[in-house]
Amino acid sequence: MNPIDKTPKQIVKELNNYVIGQNDAKKAIAVALRNRYRRLQLDAEMQAEITPKNVLMIGPTGVGKTEIARRLAKIVAAPFIKVEATKFTEVGYVGRDVESMIRDLVEVAYKMEKEAEYQHVHSQAVQEADKQLIKLLVPAEKKQKQAESQQNFMQMLRNLQAGNFDNLMPNQAQEENITDEVRDQRLSVSEQLKKGLLENRSVTIPVEDSSRSFQNQAGMLGQMGIDLGDALSALTPTKKVMRTMAVSQAREVLARQAAEKLIDSAEVADRAIKRAEDTGIVFIDEIDKVTSKSKTNSGEVSREGVQRDILPIVEGSQVQTKYGLLNTDHILFIASGAFHESKPSDLIAELQGRFPIRVELDDLSTEDFVKILTEPSNALIKQYMALIGTDNIKVTFTIEAIHRIAEIAYQVNHENENIGARRLHTILEKLLEDLLYEGPDMQMGDITITEAYVEQKIGNIAKNKDLSQYIL
Repeated sequence: MNPIDKTPKQIVKELNNYVIGQNDAKKAIAVALRNRYRRLQLDAEMQAEITPKNVLMIGPTGVGKTEIARRLAKIVAAPFIKVEATKFTEVGYVGRDVESMIRDLVEVAYKMEKEAEYQHVHSQAVQEADKQLIKLLVPAEKKQKQAESQQNFMQMLRNLQAGNFDNLMPNQAQEENITDEVRDQRLSVSEQLKKGLLENRSVTIPVEDSSRSFQNQAGMLGQMGIDLGDALSALTPTKKVMRTMAVSQAREVLARQAAEKLIDSAEVADRAIKRAEDTGIVFIDEIDKVTSKSKTNSGEVSREGVQRDILPIVEGSQVQTKYGLLNTDHILFIASGAFHESKPSDLIAELQGRFPIRVELDDLSTEDFVKILTEPSNALIKQYMALIGTDNIKVTFTIEAIHRIAEIAYQVNHENENIGARRLHTILEKLLEDLLYEGPDMQMGDITITEAYVEQKIGNIAKNKDLSQYIL
C-alpha cells in the first residue's frame, strides 16, 4: 500500500503506537491527511480548487501535539518540518523570515527524493564501487604516455600565453601498467569480494573534503533563497583527502560517490518540489505566542506583523527555493499552542480562517501516565530497561511502582508548572540515578523497582512543594 493511501482508521491505529489518548486530535489529523489523498484522485482542474483543511491544535505542553504531527509525517512518508512561530520576525527586522520554513521543507523533500533515487541505482553503484575497490586493493603502476606528456606541455604553454591560469595544469591522462601478476591478483580479489571475505580488511580511499570556509556564509544565503553553495564549489577545486576504513564501509562511500554521477539532480529537484507541494506538512508551534494578547513577547517586534507575514504562506503563494519555485497552495499546515494567556480568536481574522479545523487536547490523567510509561512502542520504561540492560542488569518495574510514578507525575504537574508527559523524564531520571551511576560497576543480576523504592527515592520530594518545583 502506498503510504499516503492509508485510511483514517489505519492512520489512527499507527498513531496509537506512539501517542496515548487525544483521540479527537488523531481523528482530525487523519481525516485531513486522507483528504489530501482524495484530492489527488480528482482531475487536475478540481485538484486546483481544493485546498487543505489546516488544523489548529490547542492544549498544554507535553500532551502530544508535536508527537502526533511528527509521527503522522513518518507514517505517510511526507516531508515534514517543525518551526516555532516565535523564531520569526516581521519583515524589516533582523531574524528568520517566514519563507525559510518552506525552503527547509523543500530541503527535506529533496533529501527524501535523493535517497529514493539512490536506492534505485544502488546495485549499479555498488558494482562501480567494487571495481574501484579492486583497483585500490591491488594497485598497478601508472605510466603516462610520452606523446600525451608532450601534448600536455604544449597545452600548458598555450594556457600561459592566453593568460588562462585556471587551466594551467591540464589533466594528465595516465594508464595502468597491468601485468599478468596484477591481473591474476585482481581476479582473486574480485572473487573474494563477491564471497564477502574481505569485508573487514582495511583500505585507503580518496574522499571529498566536506570542510569549506564558505559553508556558513552559503547556509545564511540559503535562508534568503540564494544558493551560492554550488557556484562556490564550482569555482574552487574539489579537495580530496585519504581515509582508511574497512572494505564494507569503503564500498558504501564509493557507492555514494558513484551514485552521484548516476542520479539526475535536476530531475530529483523537480520531484522534490512536487512532493513538497502535494504532501508537505509544516508544523507551526507556539502560534499563541504571536497573538496580540500574549504577554510572553511583550516589548518585542510586532507579533501581529509576524502573523501577517505567515498569512500569505498559509493562504497560498510562490516561494523561491534553490531547487525551483514552489507553490504553497496545497501544503498542509498544522499549528499548535497552549493558549493559556490568549485564545484562538486573538489571532488576526484572516489567519483564523485558514485553520478551520480546531481540536483541543486534554490534560493527561494518572491513567494516561501509566499508559505512556508502558504501552507505546517507545515507552519510557522500555527505554530505561534497555539502557540499563547494556550493563548486564535486568530491571523490572512492579505495576504498583508504575502507578506510583504516574501519581507523582500527575501531582507535580498540577502543583507546579504543567509540562505534560515530559515530567516523566525528570522523575525517572531522579528515580534511577543511583542505578544508572552504579550500574557499570555492579555484578550481573536482576533488580526490581517496587512501590516502596519509588516512595523512598521521590515520594518525599514530591510531597514537599518547595523541593519538587526545583528537583522534579
